[in-house]
Amino acid sequence: MSLDLSDRAARIPLLDEAVRREARARLADLDATRGSSGRLGDLAAWIAAGQGRCPTTALTRIRLACFAGDHGIAAAGVSAQPPTATPDRVRDLLGTGPAGILADLAATGVRVVDVAVDADATRLPPEVEDRRIRRGTGRIDVEDALTRDEAEAAFGVGTAIADDEVDRGADLLVATGLGVASSTPAATLAAVLTEKEVAAVVGWGSLVDDRGWMRKCAAVRDAARRGRKILAAKGDMIDLLAAVGGADLAALTGFVSQSALRQTPLVLDGLVSTAAAAVAQRIGRRTTRWVVAGHRSADPGHAALLDVLRLEPLVAYEVGRDDGMGALLAVPHLRAAAALLAEPGAQAVP
Repeated sequence: MSLDLSDRAARIPLLDEAVRREARARLADLDATRGSSGRLGDLAAWIAAGQGRCPTTALTRIRLACFAGDHGIAAAGVSAQPPTATPDRVRDLLGTGPAGILADLAATGVRVVDVAVDADATRLPPEVEDRRIRRGTGRIDVEDALTRDEAEAAFGVGTAIADDEVDRGADLLVATGLGVASSTPAATLAAVLTEKEVAAVVGWGSLVDDRGWMRKCAAVRDAARRGRKILAAKGDMIDLLAAVGGADLAALTGFVSQSALRQTPLVLDGLVSTAAAAVAQRIGRRTTRWVVAGHRSADPGHAALLDVLRLEPLVAYEVGRDDGMGALLAVPHLRAAAALLAEPGAQAVP
């Protein structure tokens, strides 16, 4: 049965603009010097409008969802990492790697979901959730990444994870993806959705050399040619994800879209999650009203997507990792913004 997204856009709610105005008025009353709280005030008003109340409630259950998957295009030499490295990267996120350290520091729970890792499950940490659609994906420069049914199933995994987290009380979600060569399909989506030249959206990813970058450009060029035909023919986003995306990107798209439908603010990480958000925005234009960009990486495709989505990143440390690290750097800013408009004594983080 084909996934019907026709009514999803209409069901994604708007933020409460009356509460946003109330929040701005409260901020003015709190500021005896009549100065400006700048972007922190804007964030506080955004959180209030999303929660539908002012004073706001403190952000006490923040959850990072990472969708892990491998990509057949890695065989084209587009990444400096071997195709077998994804389990090690997952272990870093769940352990003492940079993103794992920042997650602990930001009191953010981490949930890793395997949707297409090309390795035996025994190579992954036991806490990784098995929602595998397939092992790896097709090589997008010459074939589809997924079948239509697989893309729909992956999208459904993302929506189910978002529902589960919201039902468990998450008040802020963080979205990221992880997998060797994932920046190549993400750059392809950037090229298709921003209509920019390939060289303008292809970065160095995992620090490939010049020849690796040229191979990556060639792969994105060929994949984007196929993606643009789909967009021109009928603009079906699931078909686009099946052709030039991957299970991780499809799951992230479902996760971002469902988070907006469930009225839960979400923080984007780097290129991969932002590419998924751009697809989700094509499905429902209101989606990005529920989204903030955690950071701006050094990747030109990431910058191009943020411009199209009209999102201004909260921090800009040029973090090149796509494992949640950049988004986690922004979490304390959001906690501070929520605390700014909370009732006195309600600001503590558990």
